[in-house]
Amino acid sequence: MKIRPYQTEDEAALIELWRDCNLLVPHNNPLLDVGRKLAVNPEWFAVGIEKGTLVASIMAGYDGHRGWINYLAVTPTQRGKGFARQLMEFAETTLTDAGCPKINLQIRSSNQQAQAFYEKLGYTIDPVVSMGKRLIPDN
Repeated sequence: MKIRPYQTEDEAALIELWRDCNLLVPHNNPLLDVGRKLAVNPEWFAVGIEKGTLVASIMAGYDGHRGWINYLAVTPTQRGKGFARQLMEFAETTLTDAGCPKINLQIRSSNQQAQAFYEKLGYTIDPVVSMGKRLIPDN
């Protein structure tokens, strides 16, 4: 798989990937999320291309204190080939090079497959409570 920065021509295939991976939720508009990411470190928004087809994605971010990973996705028919691991290595290297000391993840509690994947990469459950407050509604 080749990793490259997201391009606007990827939009339809990317949204379809996220839909296939059950990453879309009613309170997050994926088009707005793409636009927001393109406004902040767009080079940290990457896609994976296999045989000319978009098969994977990742968004990395860094706020000066912690790094974040969002929208890590691999199309279901391409899982088990190491593509998610490749994207995480890309993100971890990018964040390390930026001086980021730690990455935080938020995984839906129902997504045991994602939790198991991250545990294999050395991520652990932190003794914290994740809280959020929507400032701008997407719907």
